[in-house]
Amino acid sequence: MNPLRIGAVIAKEARELWRDPVTVGISLLMPLVMLFLFGYAVTLDINNVALGVLDRDATPASRSLTDSFVRSGYFRLAQVFDSTHDIDAALQRGSVDLALVIPERFQATIARGEAPSVQLLLDGTYSDTAQVVAGYADTIVRSYGRVPAGHVRVEMRVWYNAEMRSANYVVPGLFAVILMAFPPLLTALAIVREKETGAIQQVLASPLMASEFIAGKLIPYGAVAFIQILMVMAAGFFWFDIPFRGNAAFLLLAGSIYVLCTVGLGLLISTMARRQVTALLLAMILTLMPSMLFSGFVFPIFTMPYLLQLYTFAFPARYFVEVSRGIVLKGSGPGELWPNIMMLVAYTAIVFVIAAARLRKKVA
Repeated sequence: MNPLRIGAVIAKEARELWRDPVTVGISLLMPLVMLFLFGYAVTLDINNVALGVLDRDATPASRSLTDSFVRSGYFRLAQVFDSTHDIDAALQRGSVDLALVIPERFQATIARGEAPSVQLLLDGTYSDTAQVVAGYADTIVRSYGRVPAGHVRVEMRVWYNAEMRSANYVVPGLFAVILMAFPPLLTALAIVREKETGAIQQVLASPLMASEFIAGKLIPYGAVAFIQILMVMAAGFFWFDIPFRGNAAFLLLAGSIYVLCTVGLGLLISTMARRQVTALLLAMILTLMPSMLFSGFVFPIFTMPYLLQLYTFAFPARYFVEVSRGIVLKGSGPGELWPNIMMLVAYTAIVFVIAAARLRKKVA
């Protein structure tokens, strides 16, 4: 490859970007908008759960159990019931999410040294939320009262995300989704626009090699995507107060490789599309949707069927999600993350070769 010819393509693309400040501005603004929308909207934290109580014992012990729920910070007392019929009506209306039924002689049973039973009725419409609420409620009930002598007390320590904040988990994964959404789209649309206007024919008729043309396109749009990475990461860490335990230089290096990969995907899409609408649809199908569903961003990969787990290896977002979360939350280094880094390098090289081959075939 001739560096002078590559430099000429880079200069041409830089001028095109300079002449289109609206597109560049939107491409830099939209990742931040997406970060804030998803950062606040995608949350696994459960707070302010509406609790309803049917207390058939009405003793200090039963009231203390109810107070234990409220003091936990996860529940608020929304309704006190007089009968089981009221519970059914409240769950139907959605005015309560969890109903606690305390039986008669609750305090007397405790006084005899026996373990009383209580009933928890849970709205399971949203299964993921219901499981978390059920876990909170079960923990509160089990920890109520004193632990009898001779029993084992469990003391849990949570590593890497001690506060168990969803933002600490979501935002580092969101880096991979955002950088898979915009750089490929911007790159693909820019090249397909040249196809529609016929400007690309002049380039293809020149002595420029396909690999030189691809490299010249890759670098300027990669620079724009790198600016996106800096903005998104800075906003994510400072605005959402995400703890950072790893090496910032290593994260930027991994992010740069991932950015080249995403821009390369945009170039590959541009070789498959003749119209901007087609490029837009292909970019959504091949980049944004898989990065949302099959990267582990929201849905853990180990919970998927085995065939879908294998399918996730086909998408680079999967590797960068693990890299980003590993560096940010665990302080992982190259020794732990090198397989994911090498997969991103290989993916980038393969995309570059395929895009150059397809372009060379079209020229021939």
